[in-house]
Amino acid sequence: MFTIRSQQSRIRQEALETWRAAARLVSVRWDRFLRAEPEMRVFAFASYLAALDSEDTAAAVLEALAGPAAA
Repeated sequence: MFTIRSQQSRIRQEALETWRAAARLVSVRWDRFLRAEPEMRVFAFASYLAALDSEDTAAAVLEALAGPAAA
C-alpha cells in the first residue's frame, strides 16, 4: 500500500512540475508576442495559443490526479 501511495505522490508531483513548466512557457510566449515585430505577431500569437493549450492539458491532468486525493 505504501508503495502505491508513494508512486501516486510521485506521479502527482511530476504532473505539478509539468504544469508549472507549461505555465512558465505561456508567460514567455506572451512576452515574445508583445515584443514581436508587426509582421511576426501572427506567428508569435499562434505560439502563445499553443502554449496555452499545453498548459490547459497539463492542468486537466493535474486536476484528474488530484481528484482521488481530495476525496
